[in-house]
Amino acid sequence: MITLVYILSDINKSLSFEWTATELDKNKYDLRFILLNPGPSQLEDFLKEKNIPVERIICKGKKDWLLAWWKLYRYLKKWKPSIVHCHLQTASILGLSAAKKAGIKKRIYTRHHSSLHHVYHRKGIFWDKFCNKRATGIVAISGVVKKILEEWENVPAEKVKLIPHGFKLEEFSHVTGERIRAIKTKYELAAKNKIIGVVSRFTEWKGVQYIILAFQSLLKKYPDAVLLLLNAKGDHKKEIEKLLRNIPAAGYRVIEFEKDMPAVYKSFDVFVHVPIDEHSEAFGQTYVEALAAEVPSVFTLSGIANDFIVEGSNAVVVPFQNTGSIEMAIDKIFSDPAFAASLAQNGAESVKRFTLEKMISSLEELYDS
Repeated sequence: MITLVYILSDINKSLSFEWTATELDKNKYDLRFILLNPGPSQLEDFLKEKNIPVERIICKGKKDWLLAWWKLYRYLKKWKPSIVHCHLQTASILGLSAAKKAGIKKRIYTRHHSSLHHVYHRKGIFWDKFCNKRATGIVAISGVVKKILEEWENVPAEKVKLIPHGFKLEEFSHVTGERIRAIKTKYELAAKNKIIGVVSRFTEWKGVQYIILAFQSLLKKYPDAVLLLLNAKGDHKKEIEKLLRNIPAAGYRVIEFEKDMPAVYKSFDVFVHVPIDEHSEAFGQTYVEALAAEVPSVFTLSGIANDFIVEGSNAVVVPFQNTGSIEMAIDKIFSDPAFAASLAQNGAESVKRFTLEKMISSLEELYDS
């Protein structure tokens, strides 16, 4: 039995980690979790319910790092795991260094961000390189992340393994009509509405501002259209709210959190995700989720989209930061049902490479190598 410790930070709920915890081979791995969180979390509750060993270390910020590191070190010395796998920045900084000090020979971290520190927070590059040096293996979640690790940060190629996120795709494709109707009732969406969906934080590089401007123009041709903005919070919120003032209140919904996201996706007539360059998005789960839900989509090629999106086949690809192209792409989907149906069908087929089974298999291959 191989003792495998996952160290995570700042996670409340995560389907991805729930799936990983239940799908990894229990006959091969003694899986344990350490959560660096400010308090209880839904993930912790899930793990306890499934009888998966989990420990919580209180960590509310850098002021707690020293004590958290010491507690991590003591757990690792006690458990003597064969492998430590860290996720997210605080967990990677503290977990990899504690694991190295504790003599753990296989130290892995998954790089969940892309060019963020290089473009917006240059001081963070120090910590990226700190983690790169202390890890014996790094999981890149997309080709863009692999490129940044190897070409921007000079990580040896043999140290990096490309393992994209995996999904239970059927959860997005098999949604009952009752659930979809419940969403439309909840957000007051009439049958005649053409619904344009966006699932994106309100931060500048996500490009939501260009979608709003395109939608404002589209309303002239489609006055009953509605823009749904989900996961609607972030440091660009004031700027987004200012743009929304130019749209009738009945024309949009701002939704910070919705539990039944598969039903939300199934409510969309068009989905739009347009980050402002090829490398700001590290992965972009929403690319996969929207296509798995068979929604005709408009994308810029960022993150994982660079690896599998084909213009006119499984999505409409538009240039970066181009309001006019977004408007024309949405209009083409609305005005050509046959084209929209083709996008939906091809999109669903193209994301079959992102199965949970494939991700788990790749992780187990990495752990066993």
